[in-house]
Amino acid sequence: MVLLPLLSILFVLVDVSWAIFAKSTIMYAVRTGVRTGITITGTQATAAGETLTQMVKDAVQANSLGFLNGTTGRGYIQVHYFVQDSSSSTGLTDVSALASGNAPGNLMQVSVTNYPLPGLVPRIYNWFTSADKSASNLSAISADKIEPSGDMPPIGTAP
Repeated sequence: MVLLPLLSILFVLVDVSWAIFAKSTIMYAVRTGVRTGITITGTQATAAGETLTQMVKDAVQANSLGFLNGTTGRGYIQVHYFVQDSSSSTGLTDVSALASGNAPGNLMQVSVTNYPLPGLVPRIYNWFTSADKSASNLSAISADKIEPSGDMPPIGTAP
């Protein structure tokens, strides 16, 4: 009599804990990507043989504990560059397509959007419907101002 409620509570606890762990891991990876990106110099990018956008995506993947591995995981990572513009309704203009998008003082935004996190156990709401096995979508966004540097790295292809 106690087993079914106990298992239900246990499964809910494990599933919610898994989702919180995944969300916090992706948030940490995105914040680390921004911190890395705003301080990279052209010398570092040349030594790595990559562009700024590639290096930021690499940093996010390296800190995501395997959630964003491979080309599929990399596809969820986006890097945008913005310049502050008082004439815009949002106060920002997207300059990701420009070679000077990573100029000092511009904003770098790194995001992971709609990452599908499958549940560990199917969710059962009642006896009359089939179990819900759908994934929950996770998103995380972080932004910061690009540091001044006399040695700017090439921006690469963004987002």
